[in-house]
Amino acid sequence: MKNTIKIILFTALFLGAILLGIFGLSRLKVDDFHKAAVIFVVDASASNQKDLPAQKMIIRQLCSMLDPEDHIKILRVSEDSYIIYEGSPQSSAEVRKSMEKFTQYDEKEYGTAYGLSLKKAFNHAMNMHKDGYVPAVVVIGDLENEGAVDKQINWETLPEDVRGIKNQADNFSMMFLFAAPAKLDLVKEKLAPVLGEQHLIIGNDVTSNKSLRSFLTAIGR
Repeated sequence: MKNTIKIILFTALFLGAILLGIFGLSRLKVDDFHKAAVIFVVDASASNQKDLPAQKMIIRQLCSMLDPEDHIKILRVSEDSYIIYEGSPQSSAEVRKSMEKFTQYDEKEYGTAYGLSLKKAFNHAMNMHKDGYVPAVVVIGDLENEGAVDKQINWETLPEDVRGIKNQADNFSMMFLFAAPAKLDLVKEKLAPVLGEQHLIIGNDVTSNKSLRSFLTAIGR
């Protein structure tokens, strides 16, 4: 008789645990994961060389915090701008080797084609958005306009360029790191009304680590 009661109690407890588990799981909120596409613009010009080692470290740090399903592109910017890496952010050796090889100072180059690089980065961001990615552009460098005027940032038209992307990809984010405070203040003045505080992240060489956490929140991590 005692054994029968024990069996009945055990069975009741076991079934109760199963029901609670099923009920609990049914109430869990499943994270709505969306893969992200992060387009890096890295300044390899003469004026930015002294800060470049720390900047490359930040890029690698951010890549390690991204998901294996995410996608990155790294654009080198100096007198011209072009892709030096694209693929998984988790391919740490390839990311490191690509930056080491293709961001070295070239004395034959003069200027910093930030405007051209942003145009390319925006095109890449929109193409990745069409493929189902959450798009973001990360600009790392001093933001100094040097060299050919037609390749420089036009701060008067930049907000409208960003607005065009924002209208198609509402979750579009941008982050600017390592520029001087005066330059970052200009970025905030021009782009905050377009992107909003949550999707525009800025950081100098002191606050860059904190900015990474804000950026991850902006892209849904």
